[in-house]
Amino acid sequence: MREQTQTNSAAPGDGLIRAGAIIFFVGAVATLVTVAPLLLGTTPFPTFMFLLSMLMGVGFLVAGAGVLRSVAAGRRQARAASRPSVSPSPSR
Repeated sequence: MREQTQTNSAAPGDGLIRAGAIIFFVGAVATLVTVAPLLLGTTPFPTFMFLLSMLMGVGFLVAGAGVLRSVAAGRRQARAASRPSVSPSPSR
């Protein structure tokens, strides 16, 4: 079965993993931008910047859901491959 899979084909959950990584990256940048004024002693950013920092956790959860979906699809595929194929018995 594995040799039939193309290297560039998207498995279930790949889109969620990519989206989660992007959301996490946006949250990480927002966290750096939010923390910088606190370390430099300037006036802090408004509250919405702190809320954008929460995107790190959201991205982590979205990517985790993608990993779980990919694992579930792999288990289903392995279970289907391990079942013996039932062929109809010849009629007499």
